[in-house]
Amino acid sequence: MVGVPAPHPPFRATEPSQILFGRAEWWAVGVHTRHMTRPNSEERTEATPQGGPGVTRCVCPGSTGEDGRMQFPHPRPDIRLIAVDMDGTLLDGEGRVPEDLWPMLEELRRRDIAFAPASGRQYATLRREFGAHGDDMVFIAENGTLVMRRDEELSADPMDAAVVRGVVDTVRGVTHDVGVVLCGKRSAYIERTDPAFHDEAARYYAELEPVADLQTVGDEIIKIAIFDFDGAEHGVAPALSDIARTHQVVVSGHNWVDIMNRGVNKGAALRRLQDALGITAEQTVVFGDYLNDLEMMDAAAHSFAMANAHPDVAARARYRAPSNTEHGVIRVLERLLG
Repeated sequence: MVGVPAPHPPFRATEPSQILFGRAEWWAVGVHTRHMTRPNSEERTEATPQGGPGVTRCVCPGSTGEDGRMQFPHPRPDIRLIAVDMDGTLLDGEGRVPEDLWPMLEELRRRDIAFAPASGRQYATLRREFGAHGDDMVFIAENGTLVMRRDEELSADPMDAAVVRGVVDTVRGVTHDVGVVLCGKRSAYIERTDPAFHDEAARYYAELEPVADLQTVGDEIIKIAIFDFDGAEHGVAPALSDIARTHQVVVSGHNWVDIMNRGVNKGAALRRLQDALGITAEQTVVFGDYLNDLEMMDAAAHSFAMANAHPDVAARARYRAPSNTEHGVIRVLERLLG
């Protein structure tokens, strides 16, 4: 693994901020919440009933989903790097890249702003999603365990083979309806091949190889992903308490839990990337929605939680964006870039 530099301090608003989505207004609580208002909107500050910080109310024309629901840094920051989660963040409700992203990527390239997908997905899957547009991108794949650019490995953090074998044995013994994916540098590997599980794994792993026995895989394993058909957070995740004492066990989606080496996450990978590119946290924007995005929220001064984000992510992020089904990432970037 490439050496990790001293961590930057996390960025958090010094006063609580909250956004309540109504049909035609949003509320931002806390004097440190920054935002822009739409033309013809009405803005006023009122005292809170509890005598706390003032409440800035922006009543904007239009219905649910218009720009009055967004929060923004002000003045407009000098953006040099944008890191974006995929599922539940950039991808729409059908799991597709919004068509509006392609002209946005051209504009970012023109302005020399780096765009880095940051996902629990496999590098091959991410590369396929972006096609030729990915030629100049840095990909933070497998929740930060692998960082790639132009098919060149920038950093990786493989797990100890004995640990991998132990996790496979543990998961084989649980009573939940689960399947295991061993995520290697060359490919991902599964031994459960029924269509229900295979189809779920194939959504995230373009390079997916069925094997008779996961214990015989010879690839370097950088992550273990477990799919629980009944929900990971209250299903298989608690059964992994022993491995959680020495490794990271992260719920990365409703059905998925990932196991990685300690200290490896999207945030750590993003900080290494910032240092490599000479870009500061103040020049970085991040978007995320789920628990594997938490550390990434701390690595950027301009962190956006999607409207559909997990409550813990919403609490950690500094700003809010519309949901992924409303193409919230695109809409925020359009406003930030002006």
